[in-house]
Amino acid sequence: MAEALARHFDDECIEPFSAGLKPLGSIPPFTLEALAEVGIPTGGLYSKGLSEVWLHQMDYLVDLTTTRAGRRMPHAFSGKVISYPVRDPFGHDLEAFRQAREKIGLYVCRELPRLVCWQKRFWCLHPKGLLEALRNTPKPQPPSAKDVL
Repeated sequence: MAEALARHFDDECIEPFSAGLKPLGSIPPFTLEALAEVGIPTGGLYSKGLSEVWLHQMDYLVDLTTTRAGRRMPHAFSGKVISYPVRDPFGHDLEAFRQAREKIGLYVCRELPRLVCWQKRFWCLHPKGLLEALRNTPKPQPPSAKDVL
């Protein structure tokens, strides 16, 4: 879900990849449904583990777990870890997936650009009005030292 949202909202500043410590092996149907409801493309998404992404080429890792898993990264990753806990919706109803979509979407549009690409102009728009609160999204500000672990 995070990869699809990041690709949709920002295809210039970041090149997102999503991977899990324990990948499910498939994308949960509620993930696809929650993304489809707001017109987020899901083509090309698949469940993958850390061994399938190029950690040594990544500058940032956004840890969405509530267990701060980013602190246990393989040695191949030498970038910065940004912790943003989101309750894992897996095993819950569609509403839990919608809530995760909204929280991750807000983060991708408001906070992530401020932390990793604040020097570039960034606009977060969506034709179907996803994340109504984003209409007043302020221009990203440079990160402070406490924002990045």
